[in-house]
This record gives sequence, structure tokens and C-alpha cells, in this order.
Amino acid sequence: MFIETSIGIFLITFLALFFLIGEILVKLRGIGAILGIGFTAYYFSSFVSSYDLMWLGGLFAVGILMIILDGKVINDGIIGLIGVVIVMTTVAIAAPDWVLAIYSMVGVVLGTISSLSLLKVLPKRNMWDKVALLDRMTSDQGYNSLNENYQSLLNKEGKTSTVLRPSGSITIDEIEYSAISQGKWIEKDIPIKVVQVDGTKIVVEEIESTP
Repeated sequence: MFIETSIGIFLITFLALFFLIGEILVKLRGIGAILGIGFTAYYFSSFVSSYDLMWLGGLFAVGILMIILDGKVINDGIIGLIGVVIVMTTVAIAAPDWVLAIYSMVGVVLGTISSLSLLKVLPKRNMWDKVALLDRMTSDQGYNSLNENYQSLLNKEGKTSTVLRPSGSITIDEIEYSAISQGKWIEKDIPIKVVQVDGTKIVVEEIESTP
């Protein structure tokens, strides 16, 4: 059988990853998914039993999912690398001998890398732009929420929880914040008032005790 040759096993794994990752990256209208899943199923069904096909196929799918999540959401690198290792391990386990296992893993790596070339010739999926936009909007909302929280501290009173030299920590409503005085050292446990808030920068002054 052609798939039992080194060229055959390399070509099948190469095409499987090329079309699977390609379908994720660009608009292949489902053709990439069909071909990728077809080549993957053909590869595993040629070498393993029905029972092994279930757990190896499941593990292969987990690896692909980890690559997708890392590349498009997490951007950590480690998760994607683990996903690649899982995919390579599953195809290597399914191979009938160690020589063909090596060819299968090379096919996985080169197929994945080659799929990136599709980004230059086909339109990229806009779903990833939406994910990036949502992430940016969430970050902006978090930043704005933080700013609003700090702005609410203006004119509030509290006390220093450390010595301000002139920076240090203050406590307002039992919550500790980093703050800075107006160039004056303020000792610990001294009443203060917030006189200026610039982003997350809090400027305070000592509340002078009335005689």
C-alpha cells in the first residue's frame, strides 16, 4: 500500500495538517476541513484498530485544539507547543514502525508550517479579528473601570499606611492604594486627603489638625 511507504505516510500527514490548519487560518469554505479530516481518518484507520482509533483520534483533536487556542487566543507559545507534541505523538504511535513514525512527524511539522503560506493568497478568517477586537474591548473596559474607581477617590479622606517619602501607601475605606504626597514627607498613620487623581496616580496631602 502507498501509505505504508515513507513517502506515502509523509504525504498523508503533511496534507492532513496542511488542510486542517489552513481551514482554521483562511476561508477554504469547508473544503480544507473535509480534506484534512479525510486524510487524518485515512491515516489512523490504515494502521490502528477501531478502539485505538477512538482514543488516538481524540488525542489528535485535543492537540489541534490546543494549537488553535494558543495561536489565536492565549498567545503563550507553551500551549501550542504542547499541542504540536501531542499531534506528533499520536501520529507516531499509529505508525507501524519507528522509521515511518519519523516521516509522519516530519509531515506534521512541515504541513503545519506550509499552511501559513495560505495567508498570502487567500482571505483570512475574520473570526480571529473579532476575537482580537473583543479582547481589546475587554481590556479597554477594564482600564476605564479602573480609572473610574480611582477617580471616585478624589477628595476622600484616609490615612497613611506607610511613610510617604514622598511615595508610599495609604488606606481609604479599608482598601490600600499606592500614593504620593506633594513633595512632603508624611509619617505613618497620619490623616490624609486625596487632592488629585491622574489615571492611577493618587496625590494626597496631610490633613492639618485644627487647634
